[in-house]
Amino acid sequence: MTTTTITNFRKNLFEYVRSAVEFNDVIDVTTKEGSAVVMSKEDYDGLMETLYLLSHPKTAGEILDAKNAPPEEFTPLEDIEL
Repeated sequence: MTTTTITNFRKNLFEYVRSAVEFNDVIDVTTKEGSAVVMSKEDYDGLMETLYLLSHPKTAGEILDAKNAPPEEFTPLEDIEL
């Protein structure tokens, strides 16, 4: 995460946005009133999808169960029909 002041962010807006989009950097922009976060749309969408999935108890439980499952229980990628 990169932290910068609002003044510096304003002066270098293009470079900060480029860094967020190309390198998935998260920019913390500080002001006298507080701070704001700038991130890529892709990262934001992923975060929102994660929050959505985890907001459903059944889905969250299935994700945690899969995370804790031993590797021999996984289905090999070549056996999955897409």
